[in-house]
Amino acid sequence: QVRLEQSGGGLVQPGGSLRLSCAVSGGTLGYYAIGWFRQAPGKERERVSCAKMRDGTIDYAESVKGRFTASGDYAENTVYLQMNSLKPEESGVYYCAAVFGVDCDSGMDYWGKGTLVTVSS
Repeated sequence: QVRLEQSGGGLVQPGGSLRLSCAVSGGTLGYYAIGWFRQAPGKERERVSCAKMRDGTIDYAESVKGRFTASGDYAENTVYLQMNSLKPEESGVYYCAAVFGVDCDSGMDYWGKGTLVTVSS
């Protein structure tokens, strides 16, 4: 059974940075696509990024391009989301999720519990 253990998050001022971590257990990172998602209060969940760990290809939502960077440590079976220049409207619960294969669009099989990010002065 694949498990995703999230850490990071918290309170940051507008324009600040945070790094989220997602430790994957029960599976080898290279066999999965890992997505980062977020859900703001009263809004639908949206995908922030999808990383195809087999070849390292990563795509991002237009709203975060140039500010967010997803990465992975294959030795540690952990993925990260570096978030820079954060905006108040990006506050919400951030989730990492995994699907076996290379396609986040087919739906995610495993989810982390989420971590709260609050961007506020």
